[in-house]
Amino acid sequence: MMTAENTLKWLRFNLFAKPFDTALTLVVVPTMIWVVYSFLYWVLAIADWTVIQTSAKVLMTGVFPADQLWRAWVAAGTLGIIFGLACGTAMPINRKRMIIALLGAVAIILLAASVSTEAAVATVVVTVAFEAVWIAASRVSSLRAHTGKISTALLGLVVIILTPVGPSNWGGLLLSVLLTIFSAALTIPIGILLAFGRQSKVGSIRTLSTGYIELMRAVPLILIVYWIWISLPLLLPSWQVPDVIRGLLGFVVFYSAYAAEYIRSGLQAVPRGQVEAAEALGFSDGDVKRLIILPQAMRVALPGLVGNVLDIFNYAPLVFIIGLTDFLRAGQMILANPQNSGQTYEIYVFLFVAYFTIGSVITFMARRLEQHLGKGAQK
Repeated sequence: MMTAENTLKWLRFNLFAKPFDTALTLVVVPTMIWVVYSFLYWVLAIADWTVIQTSAKVLMTGVFPADQLWRAWVAAGTLGIIFGLACGTAMPINRKRMIIALLGAVAIILLAASVSTEAAVATVVVTVAFEAVWIAASRVSSLRAHTGKISTALLGLVVIILTPVGPSNWGGLLLSVLLTIFSAALTIPIGILLAFGRQSKVGSIRTLSTGYIELMRAVPLILIVYWIWISLPLLLPSWQVPDVIRGLLGFVVFYSAYAAEYIRSGLQAVPRGQVEAAEALGFSDGDVKRLIILPQAMRVALPGLVGNVLDIFNYAPLVFIIGLTDFLRAGQMILANPQNSGQTYEIYVFLFVAYFTIGSVITFMARRLEQHLGKGAQK
């Protein structure tokens, strides 16, 4: 427990240990206080947030048909269930976490209520689904054991729910989140295959895997996305591949190479003695990779893979070059309206907070998962 004496010791050691530290503290701390005060004053007293309320639909779903918004909400609830499963696996719920989750849920519901009654009701349903699954996954070990399979099935359900609307109508934050989730889900298995391929004893497989990885790491993402968008109709003229799928393929093709390198670093960290011991016990080569090498490699590769997910989410706005309306593009569309030209700061502050919040949640969950895997490895 932090006492007054401990607080003084912490301040003395961290902020006033040396004359330079003292001078820096006396400059930086008042400046930060002034910046925070000025920002909060602008947020609470000056900014006009009605533009966010009136444009919430565009920001969240882009040009998604208004009469089909229930599909977007059902998809959001399904993603909430997946997130609840992940929370139950990485950090089982307790009283403190329940209180924090409830306070966060109340804040989100109040924000939704400022937009419309329908948004508030739907947000309540999504929030209840998330927290109910979080509690269930924390209590039922079989749910945690099959989190991957259940999540995969639920992602398939999301596709089934949204497909009738047409992928070309997906947009806003919905598109950014879907692009991130599906790209991340696909890059990991492909990255595993590439990582093992780069270490293969078969020369052709090793050469092809290495060449692919080095090629993708040598070119920019925007070039890959644009190239696939152009080339797919030429290669498959009889198939009408939606722009969303072509954009998704661009991200998967590009980030699989980076995932492969992170996983390869994990493979190299596995002690050779464990592999030799498993082979001596009669394990097949596939079993050694699946049961011995890969679980340990994924623990080492996890921070890099999380960085990959954050990169995908942060670079999702690049899909604007192929005509898609992601979260950032939706904000720019709103500002293109002359009526909203004076709300530039409001729009971009809202976008910043949303990006920062989602990125922080991804990082926090990954850290908890890393700790969970570390504890599992010690048992």
